[in-house]
Amino acid sequence: MLVDSEAIREVEYAPGSRILRIRFADGRWWRYFDVPAQVHEALIAAESHGRYFHEHIRGRFDYERG
Repeated sequence: MLVDSEAIREVEYAPGSRILRIRFADGRWWRYFDVPAQVHEALIAAESHGRYFHEHIRGRFDYERG
């Protein structure tokens, strides 16, 4: 899903595996593991996607590029 954000371009979520994929403004994708569905939903609903990411996702979930 494309989002209107300066920092984040696109967000994908796989509920079965609880993997959240985020494509940032630089074009790179990152995968975040074991992310609850409500975190994904709140990210999509956030007024500022970048702020929500920094406050609720960054540093809280294991991740890798891809």
